[in-house]
Amino acid sequence: MKIAVLTGGVGGARFLRGLVDVLDPADVTAIVNVGDDLDVLGLHVSPDLDSVLYALAGLGDEERGWGRADETWNALESAAAFGGESWFKLGDRDIGLQLVRTQAMRAGEALSQVTARLAAAAEIETVVVPATDDVLRTWLDTPNGSFSFQQWFVARGHRDPVDRVRFEGAAAAAAAPGVLDALLECDAIVVAPSNPYVSIGPILAVERIRRALDRRRVPCIAVSPLIGGRAVKGPAAEMMHRLQGGATPRHVSDCYPGLIDALVFDEADAEHADAVSGLGVRPVIARTLMADAAARRRLAEVALDALAVA
Repeated sequence: MKIAVLTGGVGGARFLRGLVDVLDPADVTAIVNVGDDLDVLGLHVSPDLDSVLYALAGLGDEERGWGRADETWNALESAAAFGGESWFKLGDRDIGLQLVRTQAMRAGEALSQVTARLAAAAEIETVVVPATDDVLRTWLDTPNGSFSFQQWFVARGHRDPVDRVRFEGAAAAAAAPGVLDALLECDAIVVAPSNPYVSIGPILAVERIRRALDRRRVPCIAVSPLIGGRAVKGPAAEMMHRLQGGATPRHVSDCYPGLIDALVFDEADAEHADAVSGLGVRPVIARTLMADAAARRRLAEVALDALAVA
C-alpha cells in the first residue's frame, strides 16, 4: 500500500516514524510543510523537513521533540558573544545540516533536490519532499501585530492570540516535483497529527496540491493532534478555540471540509463521536498519545486499519 502523508511539526514527524515501522518505508511519501522556513545567521533552515529527516533517521531528540539528539551549543553561544542572533536555537550538529543545505541552494539546487540528497545521505528510504520549492511563508495576524511564524512561535513564545493565519507566496507557489505524482499514484492519503493551521494549512494553500486532493479517488483520513481538547505540544488547542470556536474532534474535522473520510482521535474525546459523524466523517477512536515507539506503531496501525474501511 502506497501512502502519501501531509505532515509538519513534532507530532507529524513522530507519526511518520511509527508508520514506517509498520509499512515498507519506500511505500511512504512525506509531503512536508515549508511555511516555517527561515534564514538564521545566513543559513536556510527548514524546521519541519529537518524534524522529519531526523525522526526517520533515528537522530532526533526525543525529549525536546525537535533538533538533534546529544546536541551541543558552542557555535550558537560563540555567535551570540559576537553580537549574532541567538533566539532561534541551532545546535552544533544541526548547523552541519544547515550548512550543506544552504551551500547547495546557493549553488542553484532546489529545496526538493537538496532534501532528496540529505535523505539519501541519512539512508532514509521514505520519500521526503517539501510541499513546494517556492518561497511560501506563514504569517500570523494578532492584536499585537503581524509576525512571521518563527517570530511568533519561538521569539514571542506564541503568547499572542491569533486572529488570522495567512500564507505569503502561496498564490504563486507550485507543488514541488514528485508531490502531485505521489498524490495521484498513492493508495491512500493521511493527514498527520499536526496543527491544522500552521503545519497542514501551508500545504493546502498550494493550489495544485489542494486541487489534487479535491479530485482524489482514494481514501483520506486525518489523525487529530489534540487529546481531551489539548495539544501534546504547541499552540494548536488555543488556535482552535479562537479560530474554530472549540477544540473537539468536530472542530478538527471542520478544518478539513470535504477532504477527509475519517478522523482518528483519542478515547478521551469519545463523547464527540456523534458530532464527527454528523459532518459525514467517520469517527475512529483510539489511544493517540505517541509516548514511545510502541505507541507510535499502534497509532499507525489504527490509521492503516481506518484507511482499509474508509
